[in-house]
Amino acid sequence: MAVDETLTAEIGLVLYPNCQLAAVYGLTDLFRIAGEWAAPLEEPNTARRIRVSHWQIAGEDMACVWDSHPGRPHKLTHVIAPPSIIMPESMAPMPRESAWMAERHREGVTVGSVCAGAFVLAETGLMDGRRATTHWAFAEQLARRFPQIELAAEHMVIDEGDIMTAGGILAWTDLGLTLVERFLGVGTMLATARFLLVDPPRRLQDPYRIFVPRFDHGDVEILKVQQHLHAVAADAHSIPELARLAGLADRTFLRRFQKATGLTPTEYLQQLRVLKARDLLETTNRPVDQIGWSVGYADPAAFRKIFQRLAGVSPRHYRQRFGRAMDGDGD
Repeated sequence: MAVDETLTAEIGLVLYPNCQLAAVYGLTDLFRIAGEWAAPLEEPNTARRIRVSHWQIAGEDMACVWDSHPGRPHKLTHVIAPPSIIMPESMAPMPRESAWMAERHREGVTVGSVCAGAFVLAETGLMDGRRATTHWAFAEQLARRFPQIELAAEHMVIDEGDIMTAGGILAWTDLGLTLVERFLGVGTMLATARFLLVDPPRRLQDPYRIFVPRFDHGDVEILKVQQHLHAVAADAHSIPELARLAGLADRTFLRRFQKATGLTPTEYLQQLRVLKARDLLETTNRPVDQIGWSVGYADPAAFRKIFQRLAGVSPRHYRQRFGRAMDGDGD
């Protein structure tokens, strides 16, 4: 049986302006490698393959500009918007690309995105009222521009069946392996991951997410409090004390702090302490309880609980994954 007749999926990659070509070619190679690993595992004449095609605006229409299996009619099963190499605020609207994706979706094609590609997919309106993810650093902007999306940026991959979204800029490996598992089986997916020296698809972004405080909000009084918290994060802090530092009444302080930073003072302090704990877990072998105490938690259980909630893993597992000073067990 000819190879082209055994294709089970055609995945179209959308080459929009300033898309990340590394992801486009990376996905293309990943699916080719998966097909090579799948071949020995299949019975003769029943081999399954993934066809990859690249699509780009040509004149007024969307055209196929590259095809792994040329010469046969296209039967797209998936269309994916890859990451962007520029920040979302610099991405121009892409009505033609999004309209083409929406039309394919109406034909029964699953549409998806990786990282900032979610902004292209969001223009279709298909994500409204649906769960979706993007890079954690772009989540707030995506939610602001497309408030109807049910954002779940803690996830690396969200599979809604007809819509698939992946988070980080390198999450194309997670999305790609997820599709390999679906079409070629878990054995081929694991063989492909081993060959590429990458982990099987990850589920959460939280271990990679870092706290990025906002200092550009223009509220001088709140900025003064933020700087104080960063300087003495391990100290005990009360709302009345912080409000006095800002020269504001308690309720006014709370309202302005949350408006400026997006967090309550308690949430801000927890994020700040966990950020400092992450650094110590990555760079030292100090015991976990000692690290918790040094960032402001006298109760080891409370520290572990808050760290797990914000980082998505326990302090010990975080150190195992990201630690760079592993001469001792550090626990």
